[in-house]
Amino acid sequence: MQAMSSPKVLFGFHAVGVRLKTAPQSIVEIYYETTRRDARMRQFIERATEAGARLIEADGLRLSKLCGSHGHQGVAARVEPVPQIKSLDDLLDSIQGPPLLLVLDGITDPHNLGACLRVADGAGAHAVIAPKDHAAGINATVAKVASGAAETMPYFMVTNLARTLNELKERSIWITGTSGDAPKTLYQVDLKGPTALVLGAEGDGMRQLTRKTCDQLVSIPMHGAVESLNVSVASGVCLYEALRQR
Repeated sequence: MQAMSSPKVLFGFHAVGVRLKTAPQSIVEIYYETTRRDARMRQFIERATEAGARLIEADGLRLSKLCGSHGHQGVAARVEPVPQIKSLDDLLDSIQGPPLLLVLDGITDPHNLGACLRVADGAGAHAVIAPKDHAAGINATVAKVASGAAETMPYFMVTNLARTLNELKERSIWITGTSGDAPKTLYQVDLKGPTALVLGAEGDGMRQLTRKTCDQLVSIPMHGAVESLNVSVASGVCLYEALRQR
């Protein structure tokens, strides 16, 4: 079970800024757009200079080519992967207090994954877990949407999700799945203990085997016309309810 190594290019003020803050030594070089001279860019250049990063002037076109995107905000960085915890077991062994994990089954959209990593980081989850064959890997889009959380949130892609969930159960982690037809709502269950929250893809939900492996199923109350929430929003609702209870 390997944690994903980070992308070679990070872009956008937030993603590059987080790397400057958390692991400046891993930055090979930073490219910045010379035509952008506003306060945000000036502050960014100041921070990068203080951190001793190598700064290279670039135009918008070069930055877009480097990032494979126009959403770079005038800033990109080439980075070395930051050494991460190698296995889920190592991570679980190192957690103080009850673990809080987010499990994503079938999330293939990088924008959704990025947003899930960001919300997991914000709610203080310890890791995000997904199956290798039904998941988005960490690419530049994910890292951009995650706003730096792709750097700090351990993300494990596992070969067999049901087996991993059973291994979590052996560690007395309670597996709570979300489903629109569950008899209890999220607000009626205890999430204070060791918890793994399992969310499936919008529309399809969890795969059958994943659903069967859960200890309990809960629903998010829906009072309007739509039947389900986007998975990153649903992740936020669930994780922050666990945080509130704790």
